Amino acid sequence: QLRVEESGGGLVQPGGSLRLSCAASGFTLNSYDIGWFRQAPGKEREGVACISRSDGSTDLADSVKGRFTISADNAKDTVYLQMHSLKAEDTGVYTCAVIGEGGTSCTISGVAQYYKHFEVRGQGTQVTVSL
Repeated sequence: QLRVEESGGGLVQPGGSLRLSCAASGFTLNSYDIGWFRQAPGKEREGVACISRSDGSTDLADSVKGRFTISADNAKDTVYLQMHSLKAEDTGVYTCAVIGEGGTSCTISGVAQYYKHFEVRGQGTQVTVSL
């Protein structure tokens, strides 16, 4: 069974940092493109970042560029979302999902609309940015 599981969320003050992990089981992570998404209460789900299997390239949403990075440790079958300079508006449930089998660089823009169709996605981890 193909599964992904997120961890690393928590409560952090504005300006702080967190690192989220997306661990794969049942498959080799570097066989697929992986995306991170987030959803705040009352708001639509937003694509945050993705990493491509084909060349390891990444893409980030404009709202997090310069503050977040996405990376992969293939030996651990884990994708990380490193978040710095966190803001209150970064609060939400963060989930990861298999978004494709690649072939070209990934693009996170517009991907969130297909989220419900991704067959492999996690339950999410809560990130709360507050004083």
